[in-house]
Amino acid sequence: EVRSLAGRSASAAQEIRGLIDRSAERIKTGAGHASQAGVAMESIVTSVSRVTQLIEEIAASSTEQTRGIEQVCKAVSEMDGVTQQNAALVEESATAAASLEEQASYLRKTVSVFKTGTLKAAFSAAPVAKALAVPKLQPARLADNDNWQTF
Repeated sequence: EVRSLAGRSASAAQEIRGLIDRSAERIKTGAGHASQAGVAMESIVTSVSRVTQLIEEIAASSTEQTRGIEQVCKAVSEMDGVTQQNAALVEESATAAASLEEQASYLRKTVSVFKTGTLKAAFSAAPVAKALAVPKLQPARLADNDNWQTF
């Protein structure tokens, strides 16, 4: 009976040894997986950090673009105002030109009643009169008893 117990004990010991070996192998495999997971997590953290940096750069670029677009909008608005002013000035100029044309026509009609001699003379430029010498005026002398003050 002792032999039988010893045999069973040896068999149980071998079975336990096999279980321990399989457990050790599984632990080793699990440690490898944990190590790989750690490396993967570090890679993920690095990638997330890089993505965060890229998002910050995109946000900064978007802010710069927003400022640029605001400046373009302001410039377009100013150009629109200037264009409207120019259109108003063109309209005023056209009105003034039409008025001058009417006045010139009226002046031609008015002047046409005068006889100047020849037809050629009517369209030639009038001679320029020489400027007359204007006498230099001297201020009147004031008596010393006047109550005028000099400023």
